[in-house]
Amino acid sequence: MSDIQFWISIVATIAFAVTGVLAIADRGVDLFGVLVLGVITAIGGGTIRDIILGVPSFWSQAPLYVWLALAASMATFVAESFFTQPQIYRSMLYLDGLGAALFGIQGAFKAWQLDFGLPVAPVILGVITAIGGGLLRDILAGRKTLLMSHELYAIPVTLGCCLYILALNFLPQYRLESAVLCMFAIFGLRAAAIHWNLSVPKAFITKTR
Repeated sequence: MSDIQFWISIVATIAFAVTGVLAIADRGVDLFGVLVLGVITAIGGGTIRDIILGVPSFWSQAPLYVWLALAASMATFVAESFFTQPQIYRSMLYLDGLGAALFGIQGAFKAWQLDFGLPVAPVILGVITAIGGGLLRDILAGRKTLLMSHELYAIPVTLGCCLYILALNFLPQYRLESAVLCMFAIFGLRAAAIHWNLSVPKAFITKTR
């Protein structure tokens, strides 16, 4: 299972960097800006989580993630026309969703292992791990953030992390099984949102003035 998680993490890091660059590509960002924003999108959430937890950043112990994010960002800059093709871009969105699911569950479990702010903090840190990099990217690029876009991205992660923490509380003997199920639940909701272009219902959105 650890090997599967590792390879999903690798693919997800690449997808995060690619989608992160594509999100700001229309703003005329130079190569250095592309590399910075791509890396921030890929590793920013986990970095914020580790800072809050007071532990070494995960990429300081596994620099491969930084190198992959740099390589993916560079590739997107060079081959932007390839990655913006509808089929390729849509595939990247699905991989991005899978990465958000995995990173969310991993973040929640890391906080749980450290007994940090149980039971609420693991959920918060799981969500931060999944979307923190995208939020930092949007703030730096002056874009509307994920939390303001009505996109079904953070909500599936939040629900999945809540279910996972409940499972760890009441069914600790099924820790692995519940992690897998919650990860696929998050990905399933995110994939449905991508496929059917779903967003937060209007009843749950404040009226603009």
